[in-house]
Order: sequence, then C-alpha cells, then structure tokens
Amino acid sequence: MNVFGVDIGGSGIKGAPVDLARGEVTAERFKVLTPHPATPDAVADGVAEVVRHFGGVRGPVGATFPGVVVGGTTRTAANVDKGWIGMDAAGLLGERLGAPVTLLNDADAAGLAEMSFGAGRGRKGTVVVLTFGTGIGSAVFTGGRLVPNTELGHLELKGHDAETRASSRAKEDGGLTWARWARRVQKYLAHVEMLFSPELFVIGGGVSRKADKFLPLIEGISAEIVPAALENNAGIVGAAMAASAAGAVPAAAA
Repeated sequence: MNVFGVDIGGSGIKGAPVDLARGEVTAERFKVLTPHPATPDAVADGVAEVVRHFGGVRGPVGATFPGVVVGGTTRTAANVDKGWIGMDAAGLLGERLGAPVTLLNDADAAGLAEMSFGAGRGRKGTVVVLTFGTGIGSAVFTGGRLVPNTELGHLELKGHDAETRASSRAKEDGGLTWARWARRVQKYLAHVEMLFSPELFVIGGGVSRKADKFLPLIEGISAEIVPAALENNAGIVGAAMAASAAGAVPAAAA
C-alpha cells in the first residue's frame, strides 16, 4: 500500500506517495517553496498544495517538521516562524488535509528511511544521520533504535550554533568553496564524534547529491562517512513510514 509523505523544510515543502514495501516514492515528488514568513497557516497551505498536486489523499499522511516534535506538538522553530512553538501541528495539518497526520522531526524521518532502506541498513552500532540544508538536522540510532529530537545542529561550534557555520545555507550565504566548507563540516563531525563515537555518519539533505565534491576532502574522522542512499527523498519516505508505524495504516496493508 502507498502512503503519502510530506517533508517540510526551511526552504521547500515536498511530497509524494511512498511504496512502504520498497521504501521508494511511486511518483516524481512535487515541491513548493516554503513561504516566508513560514507561519503555521501559510505552511499548511503549502502542504495542501503539494497534496492537491497528486489529486488529494484518501488515507493517512506522514509529515516532517524542522524542529522538535513531541506527540504531534511542535516545540521549537529554529528555521520557521515562532508561531509553531507549542502548536498542535499534527492537528492543524490533519484538519487542512482532511486526513490523519503523523508528524515527526525531519531528520528523524530521514534517518528512519536510511536505516531501513538506505545507507544505515543492517548497522546495529551507533549511527548518526545528518541532514545538511537550511540548517543541520540529526538522527541518532543505537542498536537500530532512534533517539528522537536530538537537534545536534544546535551544538556550539566556534561560539555559534553549528548550523550557522556548517549548513548548506551557510555555504551558499558565505560563498564558500567546497574545500572551505568541507573544513567546517569536518570540525563539526569531529565534535559530534567526540560526543557519540558513532561507527557511521550518513550525510543527507540536498547536498548529498554532490557528496563527491566534499566528502573526500574530510579527514581525521574515525567513523565511516557515507552519503545518504535515498538522498533528498529520505524525509518523504521516513514520514510515510512513521504514519504506518503509528497505526494509521493496517499492518496487512503496509
């Protein structure tokens, strides 16, 4: 059975139906720009536009959010409007779409997909999935189990939130070369490695499509470093998986 997944990011909102058995989107994803300001109502309109592109939905929807999500409520809003803080976001999106919505952190969703279908599949040690985009998202797994809402993009690096120096947006805004940006990413990975000692880093987000331009430049990290296999579709796939795991999809159908 296919379940619809939506990935809400600081710069774009994208979605597609997902084949839960294969961990793949079944149609080319559709994307709209994240509105600015990214208020709850404006973002909900964007999500509805993505869903309408596919003729609407007739079942559950999984959705991601770029911040801490607990029980469908958004607790932080680093790269979207502060009106999200304390919002019953799953309820808002569900009302707008007319379908049950399961909401989770965007990097957690990407991590779930990578651990089940991608670069982390079969790994039982500590795995850290990092998504580089408007910010830096993180998903930490140990023994194949997720530790949710780690938000390691907000670790301090050179006196600042790490994502303000090492995210993809920081590269673009600063006009950094791949080599210079790779040095910043290297320092960030070294800090995360010191804290968690993972056996594997999975590097995701849109920049994962260009992993060959910066991953070979990163040195001095003990953990294996690989690009995300699902690239920028990981969040969509993970969102759909979360909707299934929440019980919104009958087990036999999923």
